[in-house]
Amino acid sequence: MTLDNILEEIKKANSIVILTHESPDGDAIGSSLGMHMALKSIGKNSDVILTEFPRTFNFLPGAKDVKQESDIKNYDLAITVDCADLKRVMANEYFENAKKTIVIDHHGSNTMYGDINFVNPVSPACCEILAGMFEYFDINIDTEIGTCILTGIITDTGGFKYSSVTPETFEFTADLLRKGINVSEIYERVLETKTKANFELLKRSMDRLELLENGKVAFTYITKKDEEEVNAEPGDHEGIVEEGRSIEGVEVSVFIRQRDDENVYKISMRSTGNINVSDICFLFGGGGHPKAAGALIQGTVEQVKEQVLKEIRKVL
Repeated sequence: MTLDNILEEIKKANSIVILTHESPDGDAIGSSLGMHMALKSIGKNSDVILTEFPRTFNFLPGAKDVKQESDIKNYDLAITVDCADLKRVMANEYFENAKKTIVIDHHGSNTMYGDINFVNPVSPACCEILAGMFEYFDINIDTEIGTCILTGIITDTGGFKYSSVTPETFEFTADLLRKGINVSEIYERVLETKTKANFELLKRSMDRLELLENGKVAFTYITKKDEEEVNAEPGDHEGIVEEGRSIEGVEVSVFIRQRDDENVYKISMRSTGNINVSDICFLFGGGGHPKAAGALIQGTVEQVKEQVLKEIRKVL
């Protein structure tokens, strides 16, 4: 059984690295730190390598253990969490150089790039997969591990509002409440508190927001210059794409953000109806979930906008 194989590899490994996707969100960070804390609880040391770490998540247990790089080049075991494709893994050289690799994920677009792959696309969050895994491993989900896990669940379900939420999601959350984990505090920290830079970027993106295709598509963007002018840090763009989706009549919200390379933009897409944005992003080399996906695309703002709109028009 896959879970037994995963536990066997963990027990055998003397050096373990935990990795996740670039531009990490709450589920990516919650999964990484949750796995790190769980391994620590069974006497296994691990390195969490994140070259980007939004300060919104500084409150999480294990956050101070995060590294940007490691002296170890060839780990016995590399584990990726919440990442569908090796191309999106931050510091993926550690994964590629590891003696054994494990992928734990919930994206339907996962390419099964590990030696062992445990992927459940029905799960609303990678953190919920880890919760079940830890229970199977007989690892006690204490308040520290539980705080990390619940952070991922809350962020990837939009505060339990997305259709991906399952009865098990609420049952697990209820168990954590009984253990004394402050659900409302986590919710407030990760969903209701904005940095000043995030607020300034949101204002700029809202000023630029266009409603296209008879109001069915919302489109907006921010540039590298915008981020520099407001002193943005990693994660300060989070949540902007959701603003477009919340407008009445919008079926697809598109938000693009300029990367360090001035000709490359990160697309974030959200849908409200039956449109599968993962399929659209797949055409650009990306992927994700049916209602939340992303990709990288080259061009100017107008060029990227037209390329994306061309594909959206086909499914409207």
